[in-house]
Amino acid sequence: MTEIKETQAVEPLDRNKKIYVAGHRGLVGSGLVRCLQRAGFKNIVTRTHAELDLTRQADVEAFFAEEKPDYVILAAAKVGGIHANDTYPADFIMKNLQIETNVIDAAYKNQVQKLLFLGSSCIYPRDCPQPIKEEYLLSGYLEKTNEAYALAKIAGLKMCAFYNRQYGTHYISVMPCNLYGINDNFALENSHVLPALIRKFHEAKINQAPTVTVWGSGKPLREFLNVDDLADACLYLMDHYDGDDFFNVGYGQEVTIRELAELVKKVTGYEGEIVQDPTKPDGTPRKLTDISRIRATGWEPKIDLETGLRQTYEWFCGHYATGDFAQR
Repeated sequence: MTEIKETQAVEPLDRNKKIYVAGHRGLVGSGLVRCLQRAGFKNIVTRTHAELDLTRQADVEAFFAEEKPDYVILAAAKVGGIHANDTYPADFIMKNLQIETNVIDAAYKNQVQKLLFLGSSCIYPRDCPQPIKEEYLLSGYLEKTNEAYALAKIAGLKMCAFYNRQYGTHYISVMPCNLYGINDNFALENSHVLPALIRKFHEAKINQAPTVTVWGSGKPLREFLNVDDLADACLYLMDHYDGDDFFNVGYGQEVTIRELAELVKKVTGYEGEIVQDPTKPDGTPRKLTDISRIRATGWEPKIDLETGLRQTYEWFCGHYATGDFAQR
């Protein structure tokens, strides 16, 4: 088991103090807000992009000077699929670096007591051993199609670590695996594999289509974590951890794409056949995070994939008619 450096006793976050969630309307940010509300936080601060552009340093500094949050969770980021990452790399590295440096530095200047930074498992080398351990960071070449985004997230992680070293701050970084859940993006043109499958099977069911086509061989392995589990892990670390490590956050188990498609078929109630299209790309054969480090702190994921899929599908059905889930 991964050893965690000993730290002094950690005081849990004060539920009456002010906590700012940057990026509260996204999949992760909205999950964090739900988690904080369930945990009894009384003063959750949020701003939409229209109200506060986190890429503008002066605006961020003015916001922190006025609001003076006690805690910060940085879930805001410019995100996109493979095509967007590969086509607009300058935008992805510039905007994400701006968001990170502005928020992290403003947090330091305004004496924020604790900050949590959300990264991504794409920070790891393309061909690193499986399952992926935190110590594999910077041990090899990144995947070229999302290199700009990965470099920005590595910079944010390192910025938190270096502020801790130089200024004695209490900043934590977490690197989640593939996420899904309530408030996901179900737009077929730019969603990830799991929400895309939910929508495809749902539409095939209501249209009584005889088959649903799934890209590739169906053999690649993927790990999926419910966003409510991620939010729970983030709050758990802020309540219980105060050291220098960063953490993978995942489910610790994987399924093939074919197994995932069969499970989505079951959950949606689709009765047709699944057809694999082997002319389409499979992508990375395997991508599994090692979660020994966070398990050593006492945290475990709780939501199994089928349960999480049923919750997500129920939410999707409640929003499908209006389509307001498409571009969150």
